[in-house]
Amino acid sequence: MLNAPANAAVAPRPSWRARLQHLPRDTRDTLFLLVVIGWVILPQVGNLPVWCVALAAGVLLWRGWLALNNKPLPSRWWLAGLLLITMAATWASHRTLLGRDAGVTLVVVLMALKTLELRARRDALVVFFLGFFAMLTNFFYSQSLLTAAAMVIALLGLLTALVNAHRPVGQPSLRESAAMAGKMALAGAPVMLALFVFFPRFAPLWGLPSDAQAGKSGLSSRMEVGSMAQLALDERVALRVKFEGAPPPQNQLYFRGPVLSRFDGRNWTANASGDGLGATTFAPGPADLQVSGAPIRYQMTIEPSQQPWLLTLDVAPKSPEMPEGRRARMTADMQWLTYRPITDLLRYSAESYPDYRYGLTGWDGRARPNLREYLRLPPGLNPRTQALADQLRTQLGDADAMAYVRAALERLRTGGYTYTLEPGVYGQNTADQFWFDTQAGFCEHISSAFVVLMRGAGVPARIVTGFQGGELNGVDGYWTVRNADAHAWAEVWTAERGWVRVDPTGAVSPGRVGQFQRLRAPDGMVAGALGTLSPTLLAQLRATWEAVNNSWNQWVLNYTQSSQFNLMQKLGFSSPSWEDLVKILAGLLVVGAVGGMVWARWERSQQDPWLRLLHTARQRLAQAGIATAPQAPPRELMRAVAESDLPPDLRADLAAWLQTLERQRYAPAGNGGAAASLATLAREFQQMAWPRPERPAPT
Repeated sequence: MLNAPANAAVAPRPSWRARLQHLPRDTRDTLFLLVVIGWVILPQVGNLPVWCVALAAGVLLWRGWLALNNKPLPSRWWLAGLLLITMAATWASHRTLLGRDAGVTLVVVLMALKTLELRARRDALVVFFLGFFAMLTNFFYSQSLLTAAAMVIALLGLLTALVNAHRPVGQPSLRESAAMAGKMALAGAPVMLALFVFFPRFAPLWGLPSDAQAGKSGLSSRMEVGSMAQLALDERVALRVKFEGAPPPQNQLYFRGPVLSRFDGRNWTANASGDGLGATTFAPGPADLQVSGAPIRYQMTIEPSQQPWLLTLDVAPKSPEMPEGRRARMTADMQWLTYRPITDLLRYSAESYPDYRYGLTGWDGRARPNLREYLRLPPGLNPRTQALADQLRTQLGDADAMAYVRAALERLRTGGYTYTLEPGVYGQNTADQFWFDTQAGFCEHISSAFVVLMRGAGVPARIVTGFQGGELNGVDGYWTVRNADAHAWAEVWTAERGWVRVDPTGAVSPGRVGQFQRLRAPDGMVAGALGTLSPTLLAQLRATWEAVNNSWNQWVLNYTQSSQFNLMQKLGFSSPSWEDLVKILAGLLVVGAVGGMVWARWERSQQDPWLRLLHTARQRLAQAGIATAPQAPPRELMRAVAESDLPPDLRADLAAWLQTLERQRYAPAGNGGAAASLATLAREFQQMAWPRPERPAPT
């Protein structure tokens, strides 16, 4: 055996792109389809069980390895075993095989398993349509602009694979199939737009409720001292507000949420006992509510919270205007609630009055309110705070409630208290630790210690949670309120005004309320680099993106039936109804169909008349049983006719006719003569005596 010379050149290994270009067509198409399926599944990773993601990824990688190495597909016993494992795991994860989450899990796994039996085109078609359905399930969890953009890419990928599967001859490039898929999508876009605008809406577009009250970051009907620090690090959008006219000052932007009155020493919870003014769940709104001054009108878009709370500015005496099918009610604590949790993006209009008074009578407007609930404290806890309250009572005596409030706020301003997200670990005596030990805390530490002190001094008090502040987006004019703006403040009861808002956090950190200087989490690596490069660039990019995303929310996700009727009124309908929507949609579809027919006829007229006549001849020969290639020229048709079993006279006429047709293409006598000769040839071809097909003899 001869050894290769030491200086022999080693052939360079081809690049991965070159290797992909030389793959067999079946392998290439299979790998492309697997990539598209992976893209469809990718946005669902956070919503699927871990085993489902691992199984789907493993199956897709396995199928890709089989295609690259030209290995046989697994037997049906393998598939049956994996299917049983999938069903059992789905049941173990969701305790059901029905519902949204279980259904999506099954669809994803079945789509992945189906790739292991891609033996024929019909199997591929099943995978395609499973992919289309799995693509839609992404919108069950998120209808954001990013999700929509990802699904448009997935749609084009699935259409490309579908077009490619219907081109069985040769090895067409994926670029050509993608171009054809893009044209198909553009051709269907007008129909899609008409259906979106005019198809009657009887419910929200994606009204499928969640399987459970899934955990969402945001407010809660329970506040554990120290828990809101997690929200302060969450920069996700909670709601957006658009004011009609000049917005109120930032220190008046209090969006009211749950009211908490029960305290066990560490946890504040809402009172649902039904005893008068504290019944946040069942009692109706206060009968003695009085408002004055000019109202503030605004539109609010609230993100899904899985809670029934309609956040409004203090205070909204009228029910917010919501989409058809939703109603709201006010509690005795001035909080608006819907009758079902908010599981989708919700837009509503409201009207609030900053100047108000309520709480001087009971919920029925007759008796004095029962204030015992707002004086209760857990026995034996926070003894030093109680001693401080006794000291205040000795100093102030029978002074009104606001005198006690001013004394407590003065202590917060001058006592060295600080506003921080890291106040340390709090024990059972949370108020004592804040007033005398750490002297530092976040809004719930401050408001909790303040309310405990007020109750100890005999002043009825409670905690209100919600959001405070907001930042104006200069691009679209909306105020953006984030989870980081979650806030807790206090309300005290006075004999002159009823319930009065007091924000003790403003005494510790005026910038948190007045100038909106909240604590924020540090930026990530990319955001930090952009901020270092240009301090305003990051803010501008963020504002632009949020404005674009907000436009998507307002014009697409919140396109409701009322929006349709408003559009129809602008089109001239005085009292639009869903029947009018159906008529408009039907009319548009008819106009579109007629337009398509006219366009097809025009396109046909633009085709070369000679090619059209040659195509007619091929079709007629195929009906006579003479098969020819789609690109066969007249001379090849002449050979096929000569070898056929047609009658001799017809074969001679056809040969002469095809020869004349060929001369007209390649040796025309002139433009006018060529056109006239083609018309004559068309008539001669129609007048030829073709044999009639024989009918089968009756049995």
